[in-house]
Parts: sequence; C-alpha cells; structure tokens
Amino acid sequence: MQVISLEKELKGNSYPGRGIIIGKSKDGKHAVTAYFIMGRSENSRNRIFVEEGEGIRTEAFDASKLSDPSLIIYAPVRVLGNKTIVTNGDQTDTIYELMDKQQTFEQALRTREFEPDAPNYTPRISGIMHIENGMYNYAMSILKSNNGNPDGCNRYTFSYTSPAAGEGHFIHTYMGDGNPLPSFEGEPKLVEIPDDMDAFTNMLWESLNEDNKVSLFVRYIDIATGKYQSVIVNKKV
Repeated sequence: MQVISLEKELKGNSYPGRGIIIGKSKDGKHAVTAYFIMGRSENSRNRIFVEEGEGIRTEAFDASKLSDPSLIIYAPVRVLGNKTIVTNGDQTDTIYELMDKQQTFEQALRTREFEPDAPNYTPRISGIMHIENGMYNYAMSILKSNNGNPDGCNRYTFSYTSPAAGEGHFIHTYMGDGNPLPSFEGEPKLVEIPDDMDAFTNMLWESLNEDNKVSLFVRYIDIATGKYQSVIVNKKV
C-alpha cells in the first residue's frame, strides 16, 4: 500500500466526518493516536472535547443550544489498563466494559452496528492500542450499513501486530460531503506519523475544513513506560 499525504488527504476532503489515526512515531518510541470530529449542523458544531480521567469526552459548548445529545455526547477515548480505546461513539463504553470482562475487541463490537441516523447510517469506527512490556500493536474497525441498506451490517477489522516506525493508519466515516453522506470505503489509509506531537497536531488542525471542523485530540504514548502526553484543540473556546 502506498503512503499518502495526510495533509493533502484532509485538505482535499471538505467533510471526512469523524476520523481516527493510529500508528507509531518515526523514532519508534511512541504509540500515536489522533481523533477529530466535524459537524454540518448547529447541534453537531456545538461541541468541545474535555478531559475525563485518562480519556476525553464530548460536551456541549452552549448547553442551551443542545437539541439532541444521543449521537454527539460520548467518551471518544478511554483507557483500560494497558489498552487505549478510541472511537466515534458510545461504543467506546461497550468495548471498555466487555473487554474488562475478558471479551475481545471484535466480540465487543459484534454487539453494535452503524449509527441509526437515516439516511446516512454513519459507520461506527473504532481503534484499540495495546502496549505491554515495550511491545505495541493496534487494531481498527468499521461497522457499516450494507451499501446504504440498513437491513445488513458489514463488519471489518484490521489488525497491525508489528507497526513500523513512522507509519500509521487513517480511517474516517465519510468519503466526502453529500446527501446522504457516502460511507468510508476500503481499508484504513497508510499515512506518515512524525516525532513532533505539536507539529502533527498543527498539521491536522490546519488541514481540516475551516467551516466544518469542531475538535481534535492527539496523544503520544511512550512505548517503554506507558506515560503519555495529550493535546486538545477546540474550535469553540
């Protein structure tokens, strides 16, 4: 698979929706993840990321303008021991709770499907990062309607057991803007992951469409120690 420019990919798509990037820094020392959200409606844009424990959650920027919290208020990132879970919905909690009961990432997601937001049927995208004894692996998942037909749910899991330094994968909800919104197709895209967290964060934020971007979260985890650094960028401040 050819490595693509994440900057060009984001600048060329006005509405990728919500996106997850997971990989390893170029120096091989850090497990890296990023998660961003976008919005077209006032309700979707009325959000910020805030810290919650070792993870984050979304909350309304202006509570008086929150019309429907069902699909926009959730915890995108949670930490379970040596595992970091990143998703675009409340399946974060499903993965956390069922993996805590010794079920696998895939088993947990078999209990869920795409979002019930007809006619888009937004895919549920999820990632899991596992760091133990200086070793690191990750997996990504997408749950989609059957080509827009809600009678079927197509489930795909992509596992990366020996991530290469400087490489990561990017998965997002929509191929682009539209009505209905076209679901992501194919396997996660191969992208470069730099060493500099601040530069990576700035590139991502500046590359997202100015009108539609809402919030961005980036975390670099030291593979040797498990210690991490994170940054949150919110359009509404």
